[in-house]
Amino acid sequence: MRGDLGDFLRRYLLAFAMVAVLLLLTHAGAIAAWRLPDPDDALRLVELRDWLGGQGWYDVTQHRIDPMHGGVAMHWSRLVDLPLAGVVLALRPMFGAAVAESAAMLIVPMLTLAIILLLLARVAWERLGAEASTLCALVLAMSVPVVMQVRPLRIDHHGWQIVAAVLAMNGLMTRHARAGGWLSGGAMALGLAISVEGLPLTALFGALGAWRWLRGGETRLWLVHFAAALAVVSVACFVAIRWGDVAQHCDAIAPVHLAVFACGAAGLWLMARMGWRGFALIAGFALLGGAMLALYLGVAPQCRAGSFNMLDPLVRQMWYEGVPEGLPIWKQDWTTALQIAVPPLAGLLACFGLMRVSQGEELVWWREYALLLGGALVIALALARAGAVAGAYAAVPLAWMVQQGLAGLRKGPLLQRLARGLGLVLALMPSAPIALYGLLPAQKLSAAPVLARSVADCRVAQGAAILAQQKRGVVLAPLDLGPDLLLATHHSVMATGHHRGAQAIHDNLLAFISPPDQARQVMRAYGVTYVALCPALATAQNYAAGGLAQSLISGRAPAWLEPLPSVSGEGLSVWRVKPE
Repeated sequence: MRGDLGDFLRRYLLAFAMVAVLLLLTHAGAIAAWRLPDPDDALRLVELRDWLGGQGWYDVTQHRIDPMHGGVAMHWSRLVDLPLAGVVLALRPMFGAAVAESAAMLIVPMLTLAIILLLLARVAWERLGAEASTLCALVLAMSVPVVMQVRPLRIDHHGWQIVAAVLAMNGLMTRHARAGGWLSGGAMALGLAISVEGLPLTALFGALGAWRWLRGGETRLWLVHFAAALAVVSVACFVAIRWGDVAQHCDAIAPVHLAVFACGAAGLWLMARMGWRGFALIAGFALLGGAMLALYLGVAPQCRAGSFNMLDPLVRQMWYEGVPEGLPIWKQDWTTALQIAVPPLAGLLACFGLMRVSQGEELVWWREYALLLGGALVIALALARAGAVAGAYAAVPLAWMVQQGLAGLRKGPLLQRLARGLGLVLALMPSAPIALYGLLPAQKLSAAPVLARSVADCRVAQGAAILAQQKRGVVLAPLDLGPDLLLATHHSVMATGHHRGAQAIHDNLLAFISPPDQARQVMRAYGVTYVALCPALATAQNYAAGGLAQSLISGRAPAWLEPLPSVSGEGLSVWRVKPE
């Protein structure tokens, strides 16, 4: 380690405090108004309340979503509920449930930030020195994809996915094959238990392990230990959080995944025992990979269409393709696309610079890091929300780039120093010219369809307070509003934007776009007793002309709907379905 542990901890704590205070200050308005960043954060809090209120550990069904048909069995992981529950249970006896929940929604995101920063700072400290470890924190604070997942009130699972990915990267740095492999494999198993979206990154770590094996050296058997840890910890997580659910899901770790991991671990152990090298080792990798793929597709052929194979064309067009974080980079606006792609690309350039000044083991390590960062960037190009992992990985080499750039600012002609400074700013915050000066409005450049505005743009609280006074019922509302209504009221909702309720999502959309008489027939099948709509949401504006939603927005509610008192303007409007 460069320097003593005390110096490292002092630098780390100072850097973390600076970043945490910055995030709390910049999000003070949202905290004061209690505007949750995303509907998933609201539903996560609902899930936590249900569990602490007596719902079973293994029961992750949302019983207030589509209650007429038994609720929606969520694919979410209980692991993410644990830190939230820890804070709530610790504080609730002293301060009450409301204060305890509020504290959890501030403490847990800061905890994920603290862990991510600690793991990245450790790598920067070991490989680049003390100054770089501090700069790493500042670079991370400028990574929009990362900050979006660890900001205050953000309690969904994405922050913990970043933690798992960065912990796995730390396993690559460990010089002992067994310890490093088990650390990386265990971390990825935990990440997969949280979200199966980590499978491509897991495969990337496997590919790096295969390259190590082919290259030889002390860490050549890292992959064997990685695969063993992945299999063992995945089984442990499955037993701990999904025991009894033996369906072959495509959107969560299922028995088929456990079988594939076990097959890979056993095959790699056998190859290590046989001492295969060279062409035999390459052939072994190919055969084992083919066997694992055949096992997966043979046992779960439905997964060939991906995790969202249950979505029909209407749901894909009107809901799924309007969720930007789940789309590739070329379907993002320019601001988002630049923030996802440019910092990791700059990080790759920094890796190449580090290779030029390194030799021996350091050179090999930076080559591996470049492969890891490059692979993470490719994944992010295909799935925008994966940009947070690429952004976190980029922080370490970018810290070195900033260190070199700051040194260069102290010498040379003025124009050259200005150019260097501008280059650093654009590498870290490539969308700054767009965001700060409005020279290139993203909405005019993007060829993508206009996406829905945030639920935060709708004053849900006032309308929800009125709705909460009404007799318990089922609410038809735009998909993104559903979780907030579940959180603020005792009512159920017809559907939310969560794909396992695909049929309810379809019928929810159908009710809003259909003429009022047809919409009533759809609503009857779900026992709908209230309709809630927020004109501020672009989703409401995008519904078909002549449909129920447009009739309500234009003030032409059908006779079978009775308006409830509501706030004027863009707030939540509510109607009661009159008894037939």
